[in-house]
Amino acid sequence: MSIDARLKELNITLPEALAPVANYVPYQQSGNLLFISGQISAGADGLICGKLGDDMDVAAGAEAARRCGLGLLAQARAALGSLDRVKRVVKLGAFVNSTPDFGDQPEVVNGCSDLMVEVFGEAGRHARAAVSAPALPRGVAVEIEAIFEVS
Repeated sequence: MSIDARLKELNITLPEALAPVANYVPYQQSGNLLFISGQISAGADGLICGKLGDDMDVAAGAEAARRCGLGLLAQARAALGSLDRVKRVVKLGAFVNSTPDFGDQPEVVNGCSDLMVEVFGEAGRHARAAVSAPALPRGVAVEIEAIFEVS
């Protein structure tokens, strides 16, 4: 089954790949690795802002992380032409806008990790970092970058 068919089966529509807002490129391929720049949490109504442990709970944070994952997939598709070229999700690096005493970053980032496994199956399992940040660009709740192995 193609990844596009899998997305349709899961009732997932990818957003348009966002253009960079500063001096960087949205993706860079080196050999068989595709590096996707950090994607910030955004939905149909705009940016998903908040601070975990203050004005946002874990479930809302996980949804924000899932939205970052959709952005990662959109950038990968823009870079490759087709998500069928993704052989494996190698690593996610996640930043969670959270209070100093918040400790559930892994549960928040599962929103993105679970999406990768839903879409790619075993090839979606990956290494990961999930860390706290005192602030993120534009006040967003989550930012996640990715490395994919591609053909």
